[in-house]
Amino acid sequence: MSTFTLPIPAQKRRWLIIVVIFLAIVFNYYDRQIVSILKPMLKDEFDLGDDGYALVINVFTVFYALMYPVSGWLVDRYGERKVMLVGILGWSVACLGGGLSRTFGSFLFFRGMLGAAEPTNFPAQLKVITVWFSGKLRATANSLCVAGSSIGAIIAPPLVAWLAMRYNFHTVFIVAGVVGLIIALMWFLVYVEPPREIREEAIAAGEIKENEPAFTWSQLWSTKSLWGILLIRFVSDPVWYFCLFWLPGYLQEESGLTLAQIGMFGWIPFLVADLGAIATSAWSDKMVRNGKAPLLSRKIMLSAIAVLAPLCCLTTYVTNPYLTIAIFALVAVACLSWLFTISVVIAEAFPVQNVASVLGIAGGFGALGAVLFNYFVGQMMGSLGAGTIFIAMAFMHPIAVLILWTMVRKEKPKAVSIEEN
Repeated sequence: MSTFTLPIPAQKRRWLIIVVIFLAIVFNYYDRQIVSILKPMLKDEFDLGDDGYALVINVFTVFYALMYPVSGWLVDRYGERKVMLVGILGWSVACLGGGLSRTFGSFLFFRGMLGAAEPTNFPAQLKVITVWFSGKLRATANSLCVAGSSIGAIIAPPLVAWLAMRYNFHTVFIVAGVVGLIIALMWFLVYVEPPREIREEAIAAGEIKENEPAFTWSQLWSTKSLWGILLIRFVSDPVWYFCLFWLPGYLQEESGLTLAQIGMFGWIPFLVADLGAIATSAWSDKMVRNGKAPLLSRKIMLSAIAVLAPLCCLTTYVTNPYLTIAIFALVAVACLSWLFTISVVIAEAFPVQNVASVLGIAGGFGALGAVLFNYFVGQMMGSLGAGTIFIAMAFMHPIAVLILWTMVRKEKPKAVSIEEN
């Protein structure tokens, strides 16, 4: 397929690609958070109760979870350029449709469309950093891309609130859609397949092989590393989801912060998590530059940073809300470091033709773990108390460490796998 792209040197182009992906992920998370911020307005507009609002959330989540594995397969089958372009266009149209909707049925349809389109970003992004960056820079490039998720979570509340109060809630969705179309145009103009010199840089590091044999879809499920990755996401993702969806309410109901104080200080754990996860990714890349095997470097870093996650248990004995925020900021660093770098582990454990599929399957399992844990939290928070929840959370990342060292290795089809422990 012929492409029209800007004439940019390859070394500069790859970092410009990272910028575009970062922007796409920022507004990806902005889009999905709109309904939670506008909940009262939407309930009034469509005459919804809490059950109707829950339906809006569940329609998005179900389509998101179902399409994550499909998106990974599509990226490996048709390429990251095409699939990410279609995905960005899809969620942009879904936002525009949500803004133009005047009935609950049409609004629900476009939320489902948003859930189906958004998972394309992450498998495509992983494929990009796999083919454009060697192990010496891969974790850093990956962390800069996916840092957009937390940045989106940070900017959404003030921006959505301002647009809704200044204009109306329809404007919030329409602005998101227009911005998405601009990002789609940027992607179309910037992204190309990596040129020979970039590919040779990765080949020289022994990570990407020309015409490297790949697993078929059915063969992937027979690999020990795939099941290890799935279990890691299943047990570790829920801690991050707790930070996203339950921490603000906990700080208000248990720690006594007002809504205004949440607005002033509630974003701090996410900013600290972003900065910390970028720093830990850079540390693992530094180990690679100093001669350690890439997969081994990721395992060492993830194991070291996992010690922060059990600190959540301390909040049971803390009454100062700002100390609680500080503790959860450290916990969030561990969570986001794992979310960032487990994608790099996938890139270094599987053939490049399979990485998007593996990430897609893993993302689906991570979402399933979060759904089950959220149900557990909702059922148990009131009866057993937050302390019980925090004790359960304290074990999740240590369990993930054990799985990482015992199940995840370099996988090679039609050959004896070489372990990098």
